[in-house]
Amino acid sequence: MAGWLPWALLSAVFAALTAILAKAGLRHVDADLATLIRTGIIALVLSAFVWLTGKWRNPLQLPGQTWLFLGLSGLATGASWVCYFRALQLGEASKVAPVDKLSLVLVAVFAVLFLGERPGLREWLGIGLVALGVLVLAIRR
Repeated sequence: MAGWLPWALLSAVFAALTAILAKAGLRHVDADLATLIRTGIIALVLSAFVWLTGKWRNPLQLPGQTWLFLGLSGLATGASWVCYFRALQLGEASKVAPVDKLSLVLVAVFAVLFLGERPGLREWLGIGLVALGVLVLAIRR
């Protein structure tokens, strides 16, 4: 597949399935143990994928800055997953997932602050609509 859009759309589909399948899988297990099991499966599948596609290279040869940022990203991902699974265990998937997508707004703000990106007016309008949608879904009746 060429370009980023098909991959981003597939990511959205798999993220949606993640919420539904995780919610169904959390019925008889603690959220933290469920996150550990899920993470182990991800590590095994990705290890096989990287190996079988010939993308393996010695990680110790990567620059220190790469390790730093990937390590911090891994910590942030782990914290996000722990919080997400706990929220799914306590709430409805149809309410938890949209609030989790507030991350879209935060990514835009962090990209401006830390990466120097400059979204245009159209992008800010979309980001604002997402934020508004999250508020509408999160406000109790």
